[in-house]
This record gives sequence, C-alpha cells and structure tokens, in this order.
Amino acid sequence: MRLAPLLLALALGSLRAQGDAPTITGPALPGLEGADAVIVGLMQKHAVPGAQLAVARQGRLVLNHGYGFADRASRTPVQPESRFRIASLSKFITAVAILTLVEEGKLTLDAPAFALLPHLPALPDAKPDPRLASITVRQLLQHIGGWNRDASGDPMFRPAATAAATHTPAPASAEAIIRYMRGRPLDFDPGAKYAYSNFGYDVLGRIIEKISGHAYGEFVQGRVLGPAGITRLALGRTLLADRAADEVTHHVRDGAKPVKPVIPVLTDNVPTPYGGFYLEAMDAHGGWIASAADYVRFVCSLDGSRPPAQLQPSSIASMTARPAPPMPADTAAYYGFGINVRPRNGTGLGANWWHGGSLDGTVTYFVRLSSGWTWAACFNLRPQDNRGLTAELDRALNAALAASTPPADGDLFTRFTTR
Repeated sequence: MRLAPLLLALALGSLRAQGDAPTITGPALPGLEGADAVIVGLMQKHAVPGAQLAVARQGRLVLNHGYGFADRASRTPVQPESRFRIASLSKFITAVAILTLVEEGKLTLDAPAFALLPHLPALPDAKPDPRLASITVRQLLQHIGGWNRDASGDPMFRPAATAAATHTPAPASAEAIIRYMRGRPLDFDPGAKYAYSNFGYDVLGRIIEKISGHAYGEFVQGRVLGPAGITRLALGRTLLADRAADEVTHHVRDGAKPVKPVIPVLTDNVPTPYGGFYLEAMDAHGGWIASAADYVRFVCSLDGSRPPAQLQPSSIASMTARPAPPMPADTAAYYGFGINVRPRNGTGLGANWWHGGSLDGTVTYFVRLSSGWTWAACFNLRPQDNRGLTAELDRALNAALAASTPPADGDLFTRFTTR
C-alpha cells in the first residue's frame, strides 16, 4: 500500500474507533489521498464537525470533497456545493474589486481614501485626526492605514457601542462605523507600520460603492465574480433563520456559553456565530459565503491558470508588490492587496499567495503556490487552537500535495457548477 492511502486509512480508522468517522462526499482524481488524510486528521484533533477542501492543479480542479457534518444535530453531510462563511478570505475579493475600478480608470491606488467618502463625515462633535486625510487606498489594502486593533480595539466587533455613539439603530451599519471612526485618533502614522485592520476594508467597501454607484455586493457579483462564471458566492447573514440555501451550520465548541445578542430584537442569549457579532456590517472584510471550489475558481481566474485572466499584469504586480518604505524591505513575506505574499520566483505570478479567515464558528484558508497548486479549505467550527489548526493545515497539506501525482488531464470543474 502506498503511503498516502495508508495515512488516510489510519486517520479514518482512528475516527471509527471513536465512533465518529466522517463521511467524505464529492469527486477527486486519483493520487490525492494524502490531502484527505490531512483534513480528516485535523477534524479529529480539533473536534470539528464538518470541513471542505478543493484543490486545483494548473487551473484544473482535481479534488472537491466535503467531510463530516454540515449540521451536527441533523447529521447532514457536507457536500462539495455546501457554502461556508469564509471570513477574511473576503478581503481578497474586495481587493480585486478595487483593482477592477482602477483598471476601469475610475480610481487610483494613491487617492486619499476619506476624500472619496464626503457623504460619511465625522460626527458633529468629533475632532478628526488630521492624519486621516493622508491615508491612501493603497495603504488600506496593505493594512498600513494607521489603526491597530491590539491597541485600540476592533470597531467592527463593537456594533452596539458604536450605534449608541452615532445615535443610529443598533447594530451599527458599516457606514455608521466609518462616521464614528473618523472622529477617533489613529494609532500610528499612515504607512509607518503594518497592523491588520478589518476596519480598513470596511472603508474600501464603501469606496467601491461610492465610485461604482452600486451596492458593494452587487458590484462584486457583477464585475468580479460574474466574469469568472461564479454566481453562488453571496453575502452572509447574521441570524441562523436567515442562513442561505446550502449554507452549513457554524458550530461553537462544546461548553461554549451563549452570549448577549448585538441585535436588540433578540431577547435571549444566542450562540456567538448567530448574533454575537453583526455579519452584515462586515461585508467587505469578512462577510462572504462560498464553497471551497467557488473560491479556488476565483483565485484561478486571477492568475490566468483558467484563462482569460481577470486582471491585467500591472494589477497583479501592484497586488503583490512589497509595501513602500518605511515598511521593511528584508522580510521573507509581507501583506499585499488582500493576500499574504512570499516571493519565490519574483513577485506577481512567481510568488506564493495565501490568506486565512476566522470568525467564531468558522475557519478558512487558501493557498496559491507558484508551483501550480491552488487550494482552499473551510471548517464549520473554530477550535480553541485556531492558529495551530491553520499552521498545521498549511504545512501538512502543502507537503501532501507536493508528494501527489494526479493525472495530467481531467478537470472536475466540468462536473461542478458554481452557478
């Protein structure tokens, strides 16, 4: 027996011994059993009920699997078409939407960001930080705009307090959050350092709306996803009752206590994924739902492995460029536009791209390697050791794929519809 099938057999056998062997649904070309073994093993280790993995090789979909339960209570299996909240993988979608507007000549990357939003002024009694005027669209994309959530908190997760401060209905909308934050001091000079900022991508979402004249989701679906033949990505909703068709249940860890809802009409405490935060306001930084295969197809439409490439070479170059000084020039990896970048054979298509996503109830991760592999994985529970899960996933799955030899032809995209 080859090593990969042996690993899968051992992983499944261990789960069966616990009475919790996951169902695996969907197709795969031969030679990719090692990838299944990685996902099954992580589900066992971190007690995750359901997962999904899609893998492409040189733009061909070669594996499209669901694992375990979309809903633990009903024991409904995850299917290849099941949709997950993809959390911060949404940022790459927003970045591509911005680049689409740049290619159309409607926006420049070095435009002052807040000057583009005159309809969202600071609150009347606020004293805006004068450095806000210098923040550019490019700096928002690269998380160097001036906010540090570790120092001053993440406003995207304070919808009740922000609604009260802005005298608007709770939970606070994306627009109300921007008006509130325009009156708050920055944590550092724009461009001086990197600090991951969900709020910066909220601002980008509103810029897309202002420049395009369309709602954020409408523009992305029509101008970014539609040209790639993808129509099943959608913006998620906060409440369980509003869950989309084919969307999995996002579970909490055993023993997790219900929380006070951010939506005032709810009177009882709720599981955190379904009212502990306001997903509608997170659209541009964390609001999309998708299947893993949907997302892989999106990435493959950008790098040209499924031609025609959606973005021009100049846009790919900008997207993967190292941030300008005073940002360090000697790091092995850095943040581009909506993705982490590690140059291998130069930047652009010669670099590795990746990003993770995490909300209570979900973990997601995608990787695009310059060697020709692209994959995305989704889990419907965020374990306590979330960072450990994604680190092991990245390391083990890339190693398993490097050792895999799928057939030179065959494309499961022809058997999987993203419509």
